[in-house]
Amino acid sequence: MLQLYTYFRSSAAFRVRIALNLKGLSYQGIPLHLLRGGGEQHSASFEQRYPLRLVPVLLDDSLTLTLTQSLAIIEYLEDTHPLPALLPPGAAARAQVRALALSIACDIHPLNNLRVLRYLKSPLGIEDEARNEWSRHWIDLGLSAIEHMLREGGTSGSCCYGDLPTLADCCLVPQVFNAQRVECQLARWPTILRIHEHCMQLPAFQLAAPAAQRDAE
Repeated sequence: MLQLYTYFRSSAAFRVRIALNLKGLSYQGIPLHLLRGGGEQHSASFEQRYPLRLVPVLLDDSLTLTLTQSLAIIEYLEDTHPLPALLPPGAAARAQVRALALSIACDIHPLNNLRVLRYLKSPLGIEDEARNEWSRHWIDLGLSAIEHMLREGGTSGSCCYGDLPTLADCCLVPQVFNAQRVECQLARWPTILRIHEHCMQLPAFQLAAPAAQRDAE
């Protein structure tokens, strides 16, 4: 049995939920509220599982295996359950998909991660609107680059690479969710919006969405 420590609003956990659904894999979601009571991720029991105290964390009971980091988890799922594939055939195509995914997961997301925003608030004393502006700045910068990569790369179709969801789409859709939350001007990114709209018509993405989670508020 696969178990996933998740939080409905975590974009990193959202990525893994999409991948699990695309692979058709059953899993038990274990909600971990990142705000309630100072954050349930700070409990001693969870810190023992993952000292960085972040979600997602995937447990594979069949192998007594604990995995962390969303992209590493998705690559594990790709290796152990290769169909349907989330990486296209060919080294160049795989590198292009990974570049899109890493541009989001490593260059955009960390700067508007919850723990960064909480640190800006306390101890630095930065007010809510200024923190939202911080998020908008880095999301705008990053998604403008992604828009260019998708538009000029010549490989996007209904999805980031061709017409089937890949690792890149697993990362892009949650990042658009974050952009919507802080009221970015999404109309500037028509390719991203087109891909997001298509993906959100697919059951795997709908079932993974924050509002569909049992811990959604």
